[in-house]
Amino acid sequence: MDLPCVPWQDHVARKWAGLEPEFKEHFKSVREIEDIFKSALSVTTQDDVCCLQSISAGHHGHKDSEAAARCRERGNTSFKSRKYTDATLHYSQGVCFAPRSSEQLSLCYANRSAALYHLHHYQEALDDIEEAKRNSYPSHLLEKLEKRRAQCLTHLSSSDTHRGPQIAERPPSGPLTLGLCPQAAVHFSSKKGRHLVAAKRISAGEVILSERPYSCVLIPSMKGVMGDMLGTECRCCHRCLVQTLSPVPCGGCAYSRYCSDGCRKLAWEEHHRWECPLGEYLMAVGVMSQLALRVVLKAGVKNIRVAMESSRENARPSEYSGHSYMSVFHLLHHLNHQSPSMHFLCAVTIATLCMKLNRTGPPPSSKDLSGPLTGQSDQDADLDVSPEWQLLGSVALRHLLQLRCNGQAVITLQEQGPSDALVQSSQEARIATAIFPTLSLLNHSCRPNTSLVFSTGDTPTDGSGVAVTIRASQSVSPGQEITHCYGPHNSRMATRERRRLLQEQYFFLCECEACMQTEDQIEDTKGQCGGGTSGLLCAECKASLVMKDTGRHFKCPDPSCGYLMPSSEVRQRLQEVQQDLDLAVDLMERQRPSEALVLLERTWRQSDGTLAEAHPLQGEVADAMARAHATMGQWSLAASHMERSTIAIGSQFGEDSVEMARQLFKLAQLHFNGGFRRSALAIIPKAQRLLCLHCGPHCSEVQELQAMEDCLHESSSVLDLNNQ
Repeated sequence: MDLPCVPWQDHVARKWAGLEPEFKEHFKSVREIEDIFKSALSVTTQDDVCCLQSISAGHHGHKDSEAAARCRERGNTSFKSRKYTDATLHYSQGVCFAPRSSEQLSLCYANRSAALYHLHHYQEALDDIEEAKRNSYPSHLLEKLEKRRAQCLTHLSSSDTHRGPQIAERPPSGPLTLGLCPQAAVHFSSKKGRHLVAAKRISAGEVILSERPYSCVLIPSMKGVMGDMLGTECRCCHRCLVQTLSPVPCGGCAYSRYCSDGCRKLAWEEHHRWECPLGEYLMAVGVMSQLALRVVLKAGVKNIRVAMESSRENARPSEYSGHSYMSVFHLLHHLNHQSPSMHFLCAVTIATLCMKLNRTGPPPSSKDLSGPLTGQSDQDADLDVSPEWQLLGSVALRHLLQLRCNGQAVITLQEQGPSDALVQSSQEARIATAIFPTLSLLNHSCRPNTSLVFSTGDTPTDGSGVAVTIRASQSVSPGQEITHCYGPHNSRMATRERRRLLQEQYFFLCECEACMQTEDQIEDTKGQCGGGTSGLLCAECKASLVMKDTGRHFKCPDPSCGYLMPSSEVRQRLQEVQQDLDLAVDLMERQRPSEALVLLERTWRQSDGTLAEAHPLQGEVADAMARAHATMGQWSLAASHMERSTIAIGSQFGEDSVEMARQLFKLAQLHFNGGFRRSALAIIPKAQRLLCLHCGPHCSEVQELQAMEDCLHESSSVLDLNNQ
């Protein structure tokens, strides 16, 4: 759960400690969320509002010409080094910080148009040129701007009339079909609650569910917005999560930005009209509090009252979809499983936001508001909160408590390292937290029968953006429950650790098939390989060690050997390998692959006698060595190490896993780049099959593999013709 920042947690903890004993006892006894909110609101004061304002002051959410100028200077530095993507991102920061109609805004737009021009984004460059002219661009610089405009028009005209051969582009997949497939149905039981089962047989790879979120909140990166490294909040639309190099800024705050003017308008109508005056407050209270507030702002008073009435009548939702507020409202909040101090933190946080919102204007009871919200100053405002804001506040608290179990991390693959590096590495990154009502119906399994993929798609015309797609990763029989993994997966984590984490986070003791194995199988350790072995080698005979004495030792199974290795020694050795690996990756991020390779080769030699080829860490070392060799253009060596890494991936995750699919994709890339035609053509179909199974036929990796295959077949045909 993404809690508020530590200073605010500390403030609320002190407030809780200082409460009268009678109030605390009463608060602990309250069992209704509405009463919890009212109790917290009764002790929330102007001091709390001022404290949150002070804590949030360092988040730089307001317009600032000097900040815009600094961003533009950073962009200029990157531009001079021909790092045009980095330059564009810095100029975009300047666009967001610059006040409306200011000269600084026009300069940032003009400079961004130059960077976009060098990136061949000619239409976006033209749009920025028009924005620069519209915002008081200095007249003595107009000639240069007009010259760039003419160059963009020439390139666009040329590309329309003289299109060269295109590498296989992703075919249009058509509009996303939302909802559950006909073979799946919602069931209810006292033990499992609402859950999904297969009404008919579902084949492996078949789409079970596609859904857009009811609402989502982008997660700020750990880097400050004024730092040199710009995170996801600078690269993605704050409403639909589509990636963009040229975001459209909010006119009121410096933080929010969007992929298009259409998305900005939709965000304004849904939630941002109320969020914008809060500015830095929302960054201080955390992603979950912001998402809970955003849900009620989007729903509005009318929909909330309808949902509350249905709750009193014990009516269940008649539909489940990302557009249904009713299905969001009825998600479980697990109030009784969370501590009174947690109730108090969440309630005071929402109450403080409502006190601030009460001063900006009325809540969203209807959609007929159009102007920006303005209100009284904090010093002069009446501290009373209107009944409507009290209603929205109590329901926002409900959603905040729900999100602990029902908030879904949106995960995408993101490139790592410098944008101009010869070889890019990618890894999964959490970019947002969302609430998907239908997805929340799926119960957890540590060995699930589905795969989950998020997509943000191309820039949407309707501002929809992010969606989740659930596919069957194996055949699902009629009557069988459809499950997915909440995080702790049996291929990544020991059984006891998984069950502990699930109990703490989701308040249930997992009894899935993977967790209900024999005691010997439960005694595994994180980092084990498939088949129940440890992935550790006997120092004497090289046999695979097994765990004994409830985890205190690893022992050679050969009776004639009997070698013992203490678990403490195992942990020390694995820690040393991991430290070397982290250092090597850092060297590659700083474009020093030869130094990284020296370290990795030493680590490989030292661990070769103690770690089996299938041990996960051996796989990670081999993967890093492949990346280092590829960065240096040594494709054959890179491919050989990637093949070693693939063995470890298959052992840990399974030959048909999504992890294996991505590993084979990387191996195919290396064979293709190295010109190893036969090897590439042998790997590509395997990678395509697995990626289609888990991610669908229209994912970018499948399309890239198809482009490679077409290119290899075409080059073979040309060679055959030349030899005739």
